Amino acid sequence: MVWFTVALVLVVAAAGLLRWRRPAWYWMTFGVTLATLRVLVRYGSVMDACGLTVPPSRWRLTLARVANRPVPESRPPRILRLRPTRTGLVLRLGLRPGQDAFDVAAASDRLRHSFSMYGVTSREVRSGVVEVRMTGYDVLKRVQMPAKTDAGPMRVPVALREDGSVHYRDYRAIPHALTVGATESGKSVYQRNLVAGLAAQDVALVGIDCKQGVELFPLARRFSALADNPDTAAELLDALVSRMEAVYQIIRSEQRITSDIPDAKIAADIWDLPDHLRPVPIVVLVDEVAELALFATKDQEKRRDRIITALARLAQLGRAAGIYLEICGQRFGSELGKSITMLRAQLTGRTAHRVNDETSANMAFGDISPDAVLAAVQIPADMRGVAIAGDSTGGWHRIRAPHTTLRQAVNVCNRHADRTPDLPELAPFRPALTSLSKAPAPLSKTAPATA
Repeated sequence: MVWFTVALVLVVAAAGLLRWRRPAWYWMTFGVTLATLRVLVRYGSVMDACGLTVPPSRWRLTLARVANRPVPESRPPRILRLRPTRTGLVLRLGLRPGQDAFDVAAASDRLRHSFSMYGVTSREVRSGVVEVRMTGYDVLKRVQMPAKTDAGPMRVPVALREDGSVHYRDYRAIPHALTVGATESGKSVYQRNLVAGLAAQDVALVGIDCKQGVELFPLARRFSALADNPDTAAELLDALVSRMEAVYQIIRSEQRITSDIPDAKIAADIWDLPDHLRPVPIVVLVDEVAELALFATKDQEKRRDRIITALARLAQLGRAAGIYLEICGQRFGSELGKSITMLRAQLTGRTAHRVNDETSANMAFGDISPDAVLAAVQIPADMRGVAIAGDSTGGWHRIRAPHTTLRQAVNVCNRHADRTPDLPELAPFRPALTSLSKAPAPLSKTAPATA
């Protein structure tokens, strides 16, 4: 009996230590079993308390009256499947007649407290079936991406969602995206994860970094073109527009629309072309869009209009030519000048890191989801990398990218440098990889001379 008591105390102490220091390990060893039992035992009473039950049907009442039996109790949704995951539980429910998926979504916070889970989200799978995802711990506090992901061509995993699932950047589904956030909010880490995921694919990377290239030029071995100032960026964007027009000519020459060609073989974009004719897709990363839109003189204003016009054309027409935009900035509002809101309207994907005011959040989500605006404003300053990701459908998720240092991203780009395509249209903008022969000059007159 003494040994049993000692062993029980050790197990409880180990469970408490794991829950404090390694919540993921605790969940896989103890938490998943306890949570499953808690859900199965409390299910009926919790659903009744949360208002997710329906009264008995008329035929059941009639049968009970004829058989002189007690009145049947209200029925909760049926449990179709209960599946444990590495971060929580996935509960698939079959709704009763009269219930709606919105009822489950509205009761998510009450279900979280009743089942003692960290978070509860729900989504409608199909008519009458709702999937409830419950997380057992804060998966965004220490992001650990799963070993296996559902990556594919032009689809890369970049972050982890608060429900434990992986957040993907799928360029085939969402061609263009906007990322906003204040300084030190995690935009650079998000961008590094994106570049690291694309580096291993057959895709051309084009960067525009007007901060003298401090963010993107360390990754230059994997970039087919880079611009570090607005003047070069304007010429680079013009070259991309010319390439887009040339790709459309290739698509038109291969359509060959006749009565004997099936609809599935008629090319409408580069993905319908044969492999040997398909141009390489291009992802254009703009690090700070405000530097392209601001101007102080008449000449700079003309350059600004030229840049914004080229970006708007690429956003409107580039998808079929395999040109995708990834635009980042601290703000993206009408104060950046004319045509900027037209460009923003073409960016379907929206990601907002911590912002300093509600207006900045409205620039990303104000026209698609008011709830996402509130969630973006509430991101704490000490949670760098946490962001709200949404799209034009109004759906949104809280995500966080794993911390990737610049050295890690550089190593990935160098490892896949052989995949960098050589595009003739962008050859003048190919980054020079030769190292500097002399040491840089000191930043101030008082700086000590180097030996």
